[in-house]
This record gives sequence, structure tokens and C-alpha cells, in this order.
Amino acid sequence: PGESVTQANRGPAPPLESKYDDNPEEKIRQMEKKVTELIEESALANERGELQLALEKAKEAGRRERMICKQREQAGLSDQINLDLTYSVLFVLANQYQACDMFQEALNSFSVIVKNKMFSNAGRLRVNMGNIYSKQGKHQQAIRMYRMALDQVPNANTTMRIKMMQNIGSSFIQLGQYEDAITVYDQIMTEKGDFKTGLNLILCYFSINDRDKMKKTFQRMLMIDLGVGDDEKFMSVSDDNDMNIYYEAIRNDSLWKVEREKKSAAERCIMYAAKLIAPVIESSFALGFDWCIGCVKSSPYVELANDLEITKAVTYLKMKDLSKATETLKSFEKKDSTMASAAATNLAFLYIQEGELSLAEKYSDLAITSDRYNPNAMVNKGNCLFTLKEYEKAQEFYKEALNVEASCVEALYNLGLTKKMLNCQEEALDCFLKLHGIIRNDPMILIQIAELYEELDDFHQAIDWYTQVLTLAPTDATLLAKLGGLYDSQGDKSQAFQYYLESYRYFPSNIDTISWIGSYYIESQFCEKAISYFDKASMIQPNEVKWQLMVASCYRIIGEQCVQILNYIATGNYNQALEKYKTIHERFPENIDCLKFLVRVCTDLGLKEAQEYAGKLKKAEKAKEVKQQRANSANRNGVSSRQSGSAGSERTGSGRNASRNSSAKIRDETDVIHQEENKEIDTTYNDPLGDAPARPKTAARRRNEDEFGDEELGDDLLPE
Repeated sequence: PGESVTQANRGPAPPLESKYDDNPEEKIRQMEKKVTELIEESALANERGELQLALEKAKEAGRRERMICKQREQAGLSDQINLDLTYSVLFVLANQYQACDMFQEALNSFSVIVKNKMFSNAGRLRVNMGNIYSKQGKHQQAIRMYRMALDQVPNANTTMRIKMMQNIGSSFIQLGQYEDAITVYDQIMTEKGDFKTGLNLILCYFSINDRDKMKKTFQRMLMIDLGVGDDEKFMSVSDDNDMNIYYEAIRNDSLWKVEREKKSAAERCIMYAAKLIAPVIESSFALGFDWCIGCVKSSPYVELANDLEITKAVTYLKMKDLSKATETLKSFEKKDSTMASAAATNLAFLYIQEGELSLAEKYSDLAITSDRYNPNAMVNKGNCLFTLKEYEKAQEFYKEALNVEASCVEALYNLGLTKKMLNCQEEALDCFLKLHGIIRNDPMILIQIAELYEELDDFHQAIDWYTQVLTLAPTDATLLAKLGGLYDSQGDKSQAFQYYLESYRYFPSNIDTISWIGSYYIESQFCEKAISYFDKASMIQPNEVKWQLMVASCYRIIGEQCVQILNYIATGNYNQALEKYKTIHERFPENIDCLKFLVRVCTDLGLKEAQEYAGKLKKAEKAKEVKQQRANSANRNGVSSRQSGSAGSERTGSGRNASRNSSAKIRDETDVIHQEENKEIDTTYNDPLGDAPARPKTAARRRNEDEFGDEELGDDLLPE
């Protein structure tokens, strides 16, 4: 015992010293081990998506493998070359080249393998070369490679041969050689048919319009055995607790999930084929659907018949045959709950589109009753309430739909709209931001987010989101004008001008855009450029006098700018302004602003017509006062004659004030620079383009004053 204790206290034995062997074979073996490690690292990097790293590892493995070959030759061990290692290095390197889209390098690497007679079964790699040619669009070369590979695969390997033949058929379809593709796919269906091949064969027959062959191929598809068990029994609930545990384990089994995916893929192929051939195999699409439904009902996939009935009703909707669609959908009311719910959901949507909300609500309730977990039915119910402006109730149904299916984008979008109508901008913004995370780059969602930021007065964020929308719809004139308005509100006139100008380029008939650009040019003292835009506005709205007044005022402003700069009146521009004002007066003889401008321009030019227009101005203002007085009197029914007389003078005064206020309103509307309206307005004219610059008194002005000697003009008729 004492000896045992002594040995225990000595501790563990030291590790064995590594044996240093200067043998060349041992060195080569260690180098091969390092190459194998590099191959594995390259494969793992490719799996992680690090393609460049995977390629570098593969290249390093290739360099080391070549060094090993040289050392073997130098050591006289050429007969011991590791062909498996060489094959692995070349194969991994070719795959990494292909993954990095370096197709020519990949083809070269594969060619080295397939041309080396020492590599057994290397000819099958011509499939990889064919895939590269197919990706490059070189389908003839791809077919040649696939056929060369097919010749080297024994007939016993049926699965691989069928996959190669499917590739050949796909390449023929890409080349438009449907007859050749039909030959290949028909051979596959004869040897070992599958649903994908059957669908491709139907597509080929559809391309050459062979109705009989489409029917026969569809029937052959329905006869294909999936080779999966009946999964309905695993969905049932048994009284035996042990059996329930067993069923639960089966439902979570990976093999059962594979079978479900396989069955779902088969059902999709059948549905696609039926939708494709139904409109063409008979004289009408309805008869075609009926034929397909009859075939499906007599096959193992009988549950797809109801789906085809729903598809038939939807096709009626697309053809705008609402009565037939309604009739087809109503036939599901007495069927099983799932199909009844689907039919009622479509009926509810149909009635919402027609505006028949009572029927829409009825079928929405029916769909929810038939299937409590139908999110689309809940969305339809919410839409009915939203249309009736019952937003609080509507949002409850949208939330319930999201509880059933968190990715229901319709419910999330409509919930955002409902929150927006309830003035809950923050909550609405959360909904649309979540939706943006699900559906990227959708213009409608981005617009909603931008509008909400604008309502929250976060204009910088609003501009950013509107700009994102602009990348998706660069020619949207309304969006460009919106961005221009936002930049204008932030005081960035130059940026706003660029967006408004771009908006005008795509939509030159927008009055608001034209008005803003014209105003910008006036503010920038480029009145000659503003004239063309106001001319455009006057053509769009010929009965709106303010645009024509703008044009005339631009000519007048140009003349007055010459006075400020050169100290003389530019009579050319003044004459153009005068002619424009005369044209406006002929069309709108009662327009007071036009008459005031005529009085002023004629006075500036020393024309005798100033007296005539002054008289017309006085009459127009009096007529306006009388009209206003009559309008006020008409609103005072039931007042006694004495009270009417007493109030008459008051109304006269108020009528005058109303006339002045009305004139001020007109001037304010035509004021493109948006100056502040004066509180006290008299009958003197107020320029819509701003106050006129101070002018030196000229001889023309003095002559004009002498010509008014015979008539006394009141201060209210003279321009400023």
C-alpha cells in the first residue's frame, strides 16, 4: 500500500516525445494532410458564403498538391502519386471558380479532370460543364456536354440519367426546339414519370397547340404515384394517450415533412397544369375547367377539385363576369368548412368591390364562422367596417388577422391606414415600418411612411423617404412637386426649383407647378422667363384673369426695371403691357384690377386713354358696390321699411368696404410673391407683382397731367 501511494504522488506520466522521422514519405504524408485540411476549409468557407476565401483556400491546396508531386518525383516515388488527392483538389478548385462566376477558369479545371484517363467516372463531370454553358446561355454546348455525360452513366442508375435528361429538355426549351424537348420529356415519363417533367411536357404541347396531347399528359400526371403514406391518420386525435404521443412524434419527424413538401409540390404542378390548359382544351374556359375537375375527382388528388372550382370563379372575376363568379362561389356554401370559408372570403371581396357592404359583411361573417383562423376573412370584415368609418372596430379585426398570421401584409397595411385615420400617427408609422421590413421597395408603403413623417413635422425624414420613392418612380410629376414643396417649406429655394422644374417637364399642365416656377422667376428678377409660364397657365385656364394679368404685369415690371437701372422708360415693354391689358379688358370689361393697371400705364405713357379708363374704373367700382349692396339687402328679409332705410346707409358703407375687401382679395390671389395683405384698402391699385419702384418724373408724365385738366380725378382713381 505504501508503494501505491508513492506512485500516485508522482503524478501523470509525461507525454510521449514526438518521433522525428526524416523519411521523405513521412514528410509527404504530412503535406498531404495539410492539403486535405485546406480542401475542407475551402468547402466550409463556401458553405458560409465566403466565396473569395474559399477560392483562396482551394488555390493554396492546388499549389501544395503540385509541390507534393514534385517531391515524389525527386524522391523516386512517382508510382505512389495520390490520385484521389489530385482529383479532390481539382474538383474543389473548379467548384470554387464556378461559385465565383469565373466560368472559363472553372471549365478549364473540369476539362483537366475529364481528359485525364486515370480518373475513373470523371466523364460525369461534364454535367457540371453543361450547367456552366447553360448559365452562360450557350445551350447547344450544354446539350452536347449533357449527352456525353449521359453516355457514361449506366442504365441501372435511373435517377441520375433522368436528371441529365431533364437538363437536356430544359435546354431544348430555351432554344425553342419544342419537338426535341417533347421527345426527351416523353421518354422520361415512360421510364419514371414525375410531376415536374409532366408539367414541362404540357408546356411544350401548349406551345405547339396540341390539345389532345395536353389532355393525355394531364391524365398521365394524375396517375403518378407519389409513394407517400396517408398522413390524415396522423392528424387525428385518439382516445389512447400513447397513440397521440406517437402521432405527435410522426408529425414532427423530418421524413414526414419531406413527404408533405413532396405532396405540396405535386399539387402545385397539377394546379398549374390545369390553369394552363383549361382555357384552350375546349371551346370555352368553363368547359375546360369542368373537364379538368372531372379528371381530378377520379384521381387520388380529389381534394384539388374544390381548389379548381375556386380558380374557375376567380377566372370569371378576371373576365368581369360577376354573375357567373358569384354563382360558382355560392355553390360552396354547403360544402366542408374550409372550402366554404374560402368561397365566402372571395364573395365578400367581390361585394366590397361592388360597394354592396351589407352582403360583404354577411359573407365575411360566414367565412369567419366557417374558419375562425381565416385571416383574409377578418381583413374583409375589417374593410367593411373601415368603409363605414367605424375605425375602432375595424382595427380590432385587423389585429385579430395579424394574431392568426403575423405576415398578413393586407391586415398590417390596412391597420396602418386605420391608425392614420384615428390620428395615431406614431402607431401607424410603426405598422408601415414593419410592413417595409417584410416588403422592401414598395412605393405605396414608402409613400405612407413619408406622409406620416410629414404629418409629424419631421420634414427631413419625409424628404428622405420621398427620395426613396423617387428612385422607384423617377417620372412621377406629383412626387417631384411634393419634394419641391417640402424643400420650399425648408427655405431651400434652389433645390425646390430643380424638383418643380423636373415635375413641369413630366407634367407641363399642372397649374400649381407653373405658378410656383413663375413666382420663382419673378422673385429672382427674371420676369422675361416668367412670362412663358404664365402664358401657359392662361392657355390652361383661359377664363382665369389672374394669369393674363401676370403676363401683362411682367412686361410692365421689365419696363420699370429699366427705369431703375437706366433712368428711362422702356416703352417697348410698356406698350406690350398696355396691349395685353387692353386684350384683358376686352374679355373681362368689369375687372377692376385690369382697369387700374390701364389707368396707370396710360398715365405713365402720357396717353389720352387714361381719362377713358379712369371713367370706366369709377363706373365698375360703383357697379360693384351696388351689386354688393343688393346682395346684402337680399339677406335681410323681414326688416321694416324704416329699419331698412336706416340700415341702407350702413349697408352702403359696408358695401363700399366689402368692395374694397373683395378687391384686396383678388389682388391677394394674384399676388404670386404672396405679400401680406394690407389691412386698410382704398380704391387705389395694388400691384400683384409687388410695389413699383420709385420713378423719376419725366416730361411724358407732365403732359399726361395736363391732359386731365378738363376732368377732376379723385385720389381714389389715381395709381400709387
